[in-house]
Amino acid sequence: MHSGTTGLPRGGDQQPLSELNRSRVVEFLHRNGVCSRADIAHALGLTPAAITKITAKLIELGVISETGNLEGRLNRRALGLTLNHSKYRVIGVKFARSLVQIGVFDISGRQLSLIDLPPVIDSQISATVDHIRSIITDLLSQDSHIVAVGMSVPGPYLRHEGKIAVVTSMPGWTDICYTDEFSNAFPVPTFIEHDARSGALAESLFDPRVSSENIAYYLVGEGVGLGVMDHEQLINGERGAATEIGHISIDVNGRACKCGNFGCLECYCSAVAVHEELVKSHILDAEFPDIASMTHRDACKSLFAASSAGNKQAFELVSKISRYVGYGCVNIINAYNPQQIIIGDIMAQAGGVLLDIVYEVLQERIVPEILNSTEILLSTLTSDPTITGAAAAAANQFLRHPSLFARAT
Repeated sequence: MHSGTTGLPRGGDQQPLSELNRSRVVEFLHRNGVCSRADIAHALGLTPAAITKITAKLIELGVISETGNLEGRLNRRALGLTLNHSKYRVIGVKFARSLVQIGVFDISGRQLSLIDLPPVIDSQISATVDHIRSIITDLLSQDSHIVAVGMSVPGPYLRHEGKIAVVTSMPGWTDICYTDEFSNAFPVPTFIEHDARSGALAESLFDPRVSSENIAYYLVGEGVGLGVMDHEQLINGERGAATEIGHISIDVNGRACKCGNFGCLECYCSAVAVHEELVKSHILDAEFPDIASMTHRDACKSLFAASSAGNKQAFELVSKISRYVGYGCVNIINAYNPQQIIIGDIMAQAGGVLLDIVYEVLQERIVPEILNSTEILLSTLTSDPTITGAAAAAANQFLRHPSLFARAT
């Protein structure tokens, strides 16, 4: 991640022990809800005296607060503690080729507002960047509780350069240096993350079903991406270009991809590829004569609706796409062996049909002992996991450095 004027520790910098323990308490309350001091001390292996000191400081900062009495350990009554989720808010920005969204979230991941920018075309990207800065500046001026901005950008995202290496169908985004444009643009820190990795953060922080230390968030939207967390650490690679599942070839003699490879997964199951196939095949022309002028998202929604309504050709296309999504899962399992794979973004809206076919593919191609220990889920986050992930990139920093953010409020 890149930040502006944050004062936050970078990379492997060590936090002071006091702040590390505050972070552990804040993260514990985030994941477990209202708890007593004794419960926190027992779970974290800290002494009651240490917890009393830590929680007193967090209460003083306004990060946590006391609630009513709880049934404590050994049946003793105890005051509950809770994280003040609603007091702290973050802005999340999703960049997805033609789609840009800006949302405000509280620290629990609850979406408070959402702005959809008009569909972006290549020639308007510079103006779009200016528009984004203006909207965020206005949101910050209206709400003093916003403490950070998070951004999700398509990959391959070169972290140190702050630029995207390649964006299929929207090459103009590769000319933008996100750190130059946004890192110091606002009075609060800005954190920029690869879209699928931010989705993995969102699932880990905000989806109660996701409890494993080894998860993979499989983004199948306008592009295809992957975010992998191994023992709660994101896998980035040397330049930030690791886990680019969308550019793994599933057919070495297949379709040419703008990344230079052939037969990339993204060429077969992304929303862009599906939209192109719908236009060429004409299978929905009778029901949706304006399919060619739709956004990629709306074209895919139309396909799913037609399939559910009994259109045989639409169902066959959804089934074919789902098999390609399954091939991606095969590669994810063989490469990373996650305990959970969460499929999200546009294609996840195909629902149970997609999930059933993905499992069929996996049963054909994965060793049973490995498959039996792998759970495949569809994302159920109430808002788009990628924009929620942008918020998570910022919220995660709050959870890890609560005192620094609290002092700024």
